[in-house]
Amino acid sequence: MATFIDLGLSETVIRSIVNMGFEETTPIQEMTIPIALQGRDLIGQAQTGTGKTAAYGIPLTEKIAEQAEQIQGIVLAPTRELAVQVAEELNKIGQFKRIHALPIYGGQSIDWQIRALRKRPHIIVATPGRLMDHMRRRTIRLNDIKIVVLDEADEMLNMGFLEDIETILKEVPEERQTLLFSATMPHQIQNIAQRFMREPELIRIKATGVTVSDIEQHYLEVPEKLKFDVLTRLLDIQSPDLSIVFARTKRRVDELSEGLNKRGYSAEGIHGDLTQSKRDSVLRQFKDGTIDVLVATDVAARGLDISGVTHVFNFDIPQDTESYVHRVGRTGRAGKTGLAITLVTPREMGMLRLIESVIKRKIIRKPVPTIIEAVQGQQRLTMNEILRVIAEEDIEKYKGIAEELLAENDSVTLLSAALKIITKEPENVEVHLTEAAPIRVRGVGKPRGQQGGYNRKNYPQRTDTWSRRRNCDVRGGSTGASRGKDFKKNG
Repeated sequence: MATFIDLGLSETVIRSIVNMGFEETTPIQEMTIPIALQGRDLIGQAQTGTGKTAAYGIPLTEKIAEQAEQIQGIVLAPTRELAVQVAEELNKIGQFKRIHALPIYGGQSIDWQIRALRKRPHIIVATPGRLMDHMRRRTIRLNDIKIVVLDEADEMLNMGFLEDIETILKEVPEERQTLLFSATMPHQIQNIAQRFMREPELIRIKATGVTVSDIEQHYLEVPEKLKFDVLTRLLDIQSPDLSIVFARTKRRVDELSEGLNKRGYSAEGIHGDLTQSKRDSVLRQFKDGTIDVLVATDVAARGLDISGVTHVFNFDIPQDTESYVHRVGRTGRAGKTGLAITLVTPREMGMLRLIESVIKRKIIRKPVPTIIEAVQGQQRLTMNEILRVIAEEDIEKYKGIAEELLAENDSVTLLSAALKIITKEPENVEVHLTEAAPIRVRGVGKPRGQQGGYNRKNYPQRTDTWSRRRNCDVRGGSTGASRGKDFKKNG
């Protein structure tokens, strides 16, 4: 693997990269940065979490003239969260070169954005809908654009942004460099490349199989009405540092986060109906470790890059196989291991089998944990914490009190009482969730002889792009007809 110094980068950019803690390049960075630095168009096909932001962010920063006070680069991103994260990373890469990137997205005050634009950022990271708003208002002009980046292009297409992307690319000067990054290559992306790119170099990075090698994957077969109790037992047994719980709809997110807090867990939820300031606040608390459990819908979590997530819990099995891969990919990042656990109702076993066939891996079945195992898990956690304090912290000032207590009580009784006080025992507060209809796939997972044959007509829950647009929940059960509109309006 090459180092960033091997790529011939400027001293200021190298300083930023070292400051960010990067050492060696990832495969997508090693293969794309030299080509991009030559000014050539390229298409990078790589999964989320492979380091593609730096793959285009480093050459983008290198090519920006810091003295020129105009917008010279545009990055188009599918979601608000991704736009914010990309802008943050670009500002880190450009910190010593004094390059400034500004995120522009729906849900934020357009007047505030106009004021921020007067400070003349070098790079705009925008969702297509809001960029179009600024273009119509003439508050963003594209005359001096040198580089355009399309990040997660397939997701932008899925969200209904194709026409916006085409309109934006038509307005940008033809003498520009275009970098396109996408996890998949549907024909619409190939059409964009043919129409708007100049002999692009295709760099295809094979999926490293984060879902295959780096992430342990389990499933539990659980009736719908028992899923919440099973989730809390798993949290007690696993004691994750940071975990994400995925739910199918915004209502489920609200109900789950409220229920977890009632049972004594520190949890918050994110979905498309939250205000941007609330979403930012929740994500900041999660990254800081103020809350331990983030409950999210697929759309709200798309594009999130949060390090340190040790566990992913699929409270609801996803509606398509690609969503499963994205969910599970939230953990096991940067070479670390992770654990993904999916709760599956008996009528959803067909969907689980379909997921296994796509990821080419058997997901391990685990037994449903008991309340006793949950209590034992919390007891182990308390014991380990006591041993850590003995080894690492100053406890001298507590020894006098301990000696007084030991004069009147035997040590086993005293320690047992202390463990009881410290240990979080499972709460029995009742929590009611709105029941969700199961995700079913006919003909998969049935006994031999009952299957209807492995062809598309036997799968009403299709997993292609059209199906995702048609069936995915965006705002608590909306259909694909509203999906593009929702995102264009808020985008």
